[in-house]
Amino acid sequence: MRQTTEMNQSSDTKHDSKPELRDIFAEIKERYKSLSKSHKKIAAFVMKNYEKAPDMSAIKVAQHVKVSEATVVRFALSLGYEGYPEFRKALKNEINSKLTTIERINMTLGDEEKEKLMQRSVAAVLKSDINSINGTLESFDYEALRQCVDIIRSAGKVVIIGFRTTSLLTEHLGYYLNLILDDVRVINHGVTDVYEHLIKIGEDDVVIAMSFPRYAQKTYEAVEFLKNRGPKIITISDNEHAPINEFADYKLIAKSNVYSFVDSLVAPLSLINALVVAVGFKNIKETKQTFNELEEIWKEHYIYTGDEFVKDL
Repeated sequence: MRQTTEMNQSSDTKHDSKPELRDIFAEIKERYKSLSKSHKKIAAFVMKNYEKAPDMSAIKVAQHVKVSEATVVRFALSLGYEGYPEFRKALKNEINSKLTTIERINMTLGDEEKEKLMQRSVAAVLKSDINSINGTLESFDYEALRQCVDIIRSAGKVVIIGFRTTSLLTEHLGYYLNLILDDVRVINHGVTDVYEHLIKIGEDDVVIAMSFPRYAQKTYEAVEFLKNRGPKIITISDNEHAPINEFADYKLIAKSNVYSFVDSLVAPLSLINALVVAVGFKNIKETKQTFNELEEIWKEHYIYTGDEFVKDL
C-alpha cells in the first residue's frame, strides 16, 4: 500500500512539474511512430487540419477519423493532458501563436466566394470582437487588477514594453499613464537598442509587458532579461500560457482572437482603459488637478476645435 502511495505521489509530482509551454506539433511528430493505429489516425488528422481541429469537439473528430469518442479522449490523455478539452484549448493557443499571416488569410477564405465573404466580414469581425470582450469580462481577475494598480502607483518608474502590433497598445497606455503618474516610459519598435534602456530598470520599478499572437520574440527576450534585475513584472496577454507569463509577478488576461490577417486588439485595449481608469481613481486628487491644468493649456493654445469660440465668449 505504501509503495502504491509513493508511486502515486511520484506520478503527481511528475505531472505538476510539466512545463506549461509546449510545442504540441513537435510532440505529436516525436511520438507518432509509437502511437497505436487509431491514435496515428487522430494525430494525422490534427496535423493536417490544424486550422479546424481546435474548434471541433471530440465527437466531431471521432466522426471524421472513424474512431470512437473515447479513443479521441485517450489520445489527449496519452499526450499528457487531463482530457480532450484541455488538449483542444492548448492546440488553439499553439495555433494562434504560430500561424503565419498567409495561413490566417487562407483560414478565413476557405472555399467561400470572395463576394460573400466581403458581405459577411463586417458582422463577423464585430461579433468576434464582442465575443473577445465578453470572454475577457467573464473570467476577469479583479484581485489581480487591484494588486497591479497598487504597485503601479508606488513604482519609482513605470516601463511599458511591447513590440510589433502590440506597440499600438503600449503607446496608448503610456500616453494616459503619463498624464497621471510622474515617470512613465514606453519601449517599443522605435527603440534601436532596447538593452540601453533596460539596464536602467531596477527593483523599485514596475514593468508592464504586453504580448499577443503572434508573440514577438523581442518582447520575450526583454522580459527574460529584466526578470533578474528585480522589477515587478506585470504581463498583459491573451492567455495563461503566453510565453512572457513565465516571468510574470502579476498577470492580466484579455482575449484576442485572430480574424484573417488582422490581430484583434479590442479586448486588450478595453482592459488597458480599465487599468488606466483604476489608477486614476486611486490618485483622484492628483488626476483632477492634472486635467484641470491641461484643460486650461488646451484652451489657451486652441488644441481642440471650438476652443477659440469658448475663449471669445
